[in-house]
Amino acid sequence: MSRKYVIINADEVDSVDFSQVDETSADTIRYSVDGTKTFVKFDTDTTPSFLDGKTQYSHSEILAILATDEWTDPDFPPE
Repeated sequence: MSRKYVIINADEVDSVDFSQVDETSADTIRYSVDGTKTFVKFDTDTTPSFLDGKTQYSHSEILAILATDEWTDPDFPPE
């Protein structure tokens, strides 16, 4: 079993069953810089049904995605 990550649109957060993912609520998830996307992670071999059909990423893949300007504001913290 390995941890998996799935990016979802921010407007899909209401459909997340937080008992099936590692995050605890909409208040504890990280959003993209523009606030339109977020992601959840889970450790089970069975994909939660609300994530069916969505692309799953490994830890190294999600780290590369989160390092982009879409997810990390290059101006924060300000110099």
